[in-house]
Amino acid sequence: QVQLVESGGGLVQAGDSLRLSCAASGRTSSIAVMGWVRQAPGKERDFVATITWSGGNTYYADSVKGRFTISRDNVKNTVYLQMNSLKPEDTAVYYCAADRYNDRNWDYWGQGTQVTVSS
Repeated sequence: QVQLVESGGGLVQAGDSLRLSCAASGRTSSIAVMGWVRQAPGKERDFVATITWSGGNTYYADSVKGRFTISRDNVKNTVYLQMNSLKPEDTAVYYCAADRYNDRNWDYWGQGTQVTVSS
């Protein structure tokens, strides 16, 4: 089992920055990919960004490309999402997720952290 705990959400104004953190514990050696997924009110969960646990290869949704940066610290077993130039449409609950097999099926989820961007 892998446990994921997010932190760093909050209320900011458009154009501001936030950094989310996701601390992983448990069988972290089983993780192939970690990522961030967000869910806005009344909408389905949307992919935001992923990073491979070993190689650090990254992938972003078009809506955040150039503004968000995903990174990881393998020593701390932590993944970060640096969010710059935030927009009101970025308002959502942000979930950290882990994929054991790099098959685009998330096996573990965090509890989520709220990000609210005011205009």
